[in-house]
Amino acid sequence: MTFGFAPPSTTTLTTATGGASRHGRLLEPAEWTAAGIPLLTNPREVVGGLHSRHSPVPSTAVIAVLGPDERLVASASFAQRSVSADGWEYRNALLSRLRRIIPHDLRRRTPVRTAVLMYCRDGDERWTEEDGAWMWGLRDACTLHGLRCGAYITLTRGGWQVLGEGRGGRSPSSDSRPEHLGSITAEVTPLTLRTGGGAAEALRRTAAR
Repeated sequence: MTFGFAPPSTTTLTTATGGASRHGRLLEPAEWTAAGIPLLTNPREVVGGLHSRHSPVPSTAVIAVLGPDERLVASASFAQRSVSADGWEYRNALLSRLRRIIPHDLRRRTPVRTAVLMYCRDGDERWTEEDGAWMWGLRDACTLHGLRCGAYITLTRGGWQVLGEGRGGRSPSSDSRPEHLGSITAEVTPLTLRTGGGAAEALRRTAAR
C-alpha cells in the first residue's frame, strides 16, 4: 500500500483562500505521530472484528473502546455526513456515542481503557483533511471521557490502514462483505469479557451467545 497526501474525499476543510481548517481543528500526520498514540498489538484482528460487527459503508464511523490486552469493551457505529466537516463536530458525535455505551473514567489518574476509531470512506488510503478532523475529534473526545486516545483506522476500497503506523492490509475493505456474526445491532451495550485473547475473539464469542 502507498501512503501520502490527498484532498478530502467528500468535503473540504480548507478556507476559500487556501488556509488551514477553521480554528485549526484537525491534526496533521506528523502531529498525530508525535502525540505518542499507543500501537495496536494486532490491528488486523481489531479491524476484522469491528468490520464483521458493524458492516460499515462509506461515511460510517465505528468507535470502539478496548480494555487491557485489546479486549473489546463496547462499540458503536454511526453515519456522519456533513456539508462542512469539522473536528469539533466530529468530537461531539464521538463523545455522544461514548457516553451511550460506556461510563467515563474521569476519576482515574491514568486512563486504563483506549478508544480507537475506524472510519469507512471513499477515496484512496492517503491522508486527507477529513481524516485530520476525525483525529482531532477522537483525541478531544477521549480526553473529555477519560480514555486513552488510540489508533485511527481508515477503511477504503484499497483496504485498511492504521494512520501514522504504516500498517495496513487489503482485507477487509469498504467493498468487503462482513463475516457472519449473527444478528447484531449497530450500537451495542458494554460487553463483559471473562476470557479470550483479543477483540475479534470477543466479538465471535458475543455473537455465539
